[in-house]
Order: sequence, then structure tokens, then C-alpha cells
Amino acid sequence: MKSYALVLTLGIAVGTLGGHQAATGQVATGHAGTGQAANGPFSNAELEGFRALSPIDVHAHVLAPAPFTSLLEKLNLRILDILVVDGMATGHGDLNRQRSQALSVVQASGGHAALCTSFDPYSFNRRDYAQEVIRGLNDDFAKGAIAVKLWKNVGMEIKEPNGHYLMADKPVFKPIYQDIASHNKTLVAHLADPDSGWQAPNPESPDYEYYRDHPSAYMYGKKGVPSKDEILRARDHVLEENPGLRVVGAHLGSMESNLGELGQHLDKYSNFAVDTAARMPYFEMLPRETVVAFITRYQDRLIYGTDIGFSPGSVETSSELEAVYARDWRYLATDDTIEYKGKAVKGLNLPQTVLRKIYHDNAVKWFPGILTTGSR
Repeated sequence: MKSYALVLTLGIAVGTLGGHQAATGQVATGHAGTGQAANGPFSNAELEGFRALSPIDVHAHVLAPAPFTSLLEKLNLRILDILVVDGMATGHGDLNRQRSQALSVVQASGGHAALCTSFDPYSFNRRDYAQEVIRGLNDDFAKGAIAVKLWKNVGMEIKEPNGHYLMADKPVFKPIYQDIASHNKTLVAHLADPDSGWQAPNPESPDYEYYRDHPSAYMYGKKGVPSKDEILRARDHVLEENPGLRVVGAHLGSMESNLGELGQHLDKYSNFAVDTAARMPYFEMLPRETVVAFITRYQDRLIYGTDIGFSPGSVETSSELEAVYARDWRYLATDDTIEYKGKAVKGLNLPQTVLRKIYHDNAVKWFPGILTTGSR
């Protein structure tokens, strides 16, 4: 889910700041019990707690350095800057241009950003396709890229000559996956979308506005499109065929509507983890105890991400950008009250050991080089 500017996660608004840090190291409530939702940028105490984790956002799309690199310094934040080849989005069909823009961010970040490259899936039927992709990826690896993005146009948009939709387990991709694994890099896979992409419009869905504004991505009512299960089965086949390949499923692996199913996949595939990018609302809609139990059980396989974007021409202020991180922090780290679609939601107040894994340790494990590559 992308707007390629500031991603205010699925319609969440920002406002005034709030929240406090307790002397115990847990972040205590600043608004719970008052009926006032905490929002806006970090308070000084919150910022201290956030910075102390050396946080990492493994899902960002930043193509312009200022003011984002200054924000990274202020927050003591690292990002994985992800390229996406999307022929239907302005400015994202040109991989070379994106690469140049993202590398300028990496170079200006002072070690706070690392590159996740990508490749063109539209030309999959071209002669020597895999070899050409591998040459391009290896050149990016030599320039410091630590991961590769595979996007949902595989499975949801691109068709083979026979009319079938191109799936992630197409044999032409196999040598590419093998090359990624051989270089000890990570595949970031955004395959499929939330269930609501195949369902009738529902204003209560976190994704309602997205599909309203992006009808090309909306599968509901379209004839001949693959089911979500078909797309995810192809992804699972990739996991099975490439046990040495680390795969991070973007957006909770597109299994955000069913934490039980997601847990089963994490249990089954040891080479699979997921990021939280743009899917925090799905947690917020569930009972607090359900989410705490799930995160506690799979604390080694969940990686913090936002899907935040900042491109040339973006007009968002540093305060607006910061508020995205502050809101997620309040939900995960405090028992403050936040608001989602008019509903009061109490923060999870996760233990520091769990927060450290979600915000830092798991990123280091699943994305080798993220602490050092951007410093070259």
C-alpha cells in the first residue's frame, strides 16, 4: 500500500503530542484515563525511549534526502530504503532513476539508510531475462544494496502470453532467488494484498480509501483474476524451493486479517519473517490481549516497518513525518490511548526486551549489513 508521499498509515491522522516516560524504562500513560488520545510528534521523554532502542524501519520509500535525513539523525533511526518497479505509478517505472535518488539518500544519511534494490518483472519473457536481472542485482550489491524487493504486480497485474497471471514461483525467477541467497541478501516480498482487495467495498475496512483511490489494485468484481490464496501458495512454493533464502513478507505477509494463519506460516517456514509496514491498524482493531499474545509468541519474527514515503516534491514537514513514528511507538511501547477511526485504542505497553527485538534485533538478523552498509 503506497502513496509515495508521506504514508499516514491507512488514513490515520496526526495532531498534538502526548505521552510520558516512566523511570522504570516502561513508557507510562500520559492520556489513558483522561479520554484524550495521544498524538503528534514525540515528547522529549518519548524520544529518549525511542532513540535508546537504535530503531530501524525496514520498510521505507525515501527518494529525496531533505528533510528526511535530518529526521533520521534526530530519531537515531535507520531505514531500509526500498525501490519498487511499478509501471502504473508516476516516477516508479524507472528503476535507474529510483536507484540514483535512493543512493543519494543513502549517501546523505550518514549511515542511517541502506538500499533495497529491485528488478523489472514486466520483461520476464525477454531472452536471457534472468541473467540480465542477476547482473543488475550484483552491480547493486557491489554498491551496498542489502536486499531485493519483489512487488505485488507479480501475481496481481502482469500476465504471461497465455493469459495466466505471472506468479512468484515462475521458473524464470528461480536463478534470481538463488543468486540473492548466494550473496546472503534478503528478499522483501509484497505478494497479494489484504482480504478486502477481493471483497465488496466496506467503509469499515482499513483499506477502503486505498482501493477507492487505486481501482487498478482492486480485485473485487474483476473476471479472471487470481485468488489471494493462489498468489500466497506461489509465495509459499518459493519458500519451500529456496530454504536458504531469507524472505521477509511485507505488510504482515499479506495475512493481516488472520493472525492464526500467519502464525502457522511462521511456524512452518523458518526462512520467513514479516514486517509490520502499514498494517498496524489490523492490530489495533483486535482485542489488546490477542495482539500481545501474538507478538509475544512471534517476537523473533516480527520486524518494524512503516511504508513511509518521501519523494522529490513531497511537502510533508518533519513534524508530520515524525508523528508517524511517534504514533506507532505509543501503540507498541506505551499504554497511552490512541485513536483509530473514531475508536479509542489502548497501547500494548510491550516489555523492553520485546520492543528491542521488533525495533532493532530482528532487523539486524534478517537484513545483514543494515548497521554497516549505509556507512560506506
